[in-house]
Amino acid sequence: MSSSEESIRLAAGDAELTVHPRNGCRVASLTIGGTEVLRQGERYGSFPMVPWCGRVANGRFRNGDVAHQLPLNSPPHAIHGTGRDTAWRTARTAKSEAAFTYDLAEPWPYTGRVTQTFELAEDSLTLTMGVETYETSFPAQAGWHPWFLRDLGGEGAPGEDVRIDFTAAWQEERGEDHLPTGRRIPPLPGPWDDCFGMPDDVSVTLTWPGQLELTVASRAEWVVIYDEQEAAVCVEPQSGPPNGLNTHPRLVTPIDPLEIATTWSWRRL
Repeated sequence: MSSSEESIRLAAGDAELTVHPRNGCRVASLTIGGTEVLRQGERYGSFPMVPWCGRVANGRFRNGDVAHQLPLNSPPHAIHGTGRDTAWRTARTAKSEAAFTYDLAEPWPYTGRVTQTFELAEDSLTLTMGVETYETSFPAQAGWHPWFLRDLGGEGAPGEDVRIDFTAAWQEERGEDHLPTGRRIPPLPGPWDDCFGMPDDVSVTLTWPGQLELTVASRAEWVVIYDEQEAAVCVEPQSGPPNGLNTHPRLVTPIDPLEIATTWSWRRL
């Protein structure tokens, strides 16, 4: 493990993980046997979505009879939370694990603390996130937005495009405003920018033929699949659907924090 204020590096076997706490506590890099699997760049890698996931309709939500307006960072909606735009504090580091925190603040209207941990093994990465409040209860969501490379071949040595395999119980019908309409429909073929329900736990397998198989798993029952860009695909386990602050509110209370975890496990092909 090596670290600085800007970068925390973890290692286990031939897997290496780099976290940038000051840039939204995102995974900046995950290499397996020297092969990078995440899209590179300040906005990419894999970032936490907290205290909400995906879009909030018109940036508005209610907590009981109290209405709130969030900044419209993806007009006409608010998207992906504030955690990715925040500098997190490093709580602890070791050779293959680390933990980070940040305190909720404006523009989020409630106080609380978010914790994110990383545990790297030779064949897996487990990420855990928690949202807690010491005072007022509030609705919240948490999840992750990884950008997996579509092609692991790299420049000058292209490989085959990744294959995405999953079985969902339903797909949230997406309206023209990119928000779920409230109807659940049979899963449709891609390309996707869509939320799927997996009540028996999230499990999505990415296969780069002849190179690597990686499975994203979570006990959460929601996952967004996004594969409309040429460079990367996204598999986003999350605690609720887009606009869930309004349609599926999950209250964080002083005695009931929100907790979510995901494990990425892999094997060479």
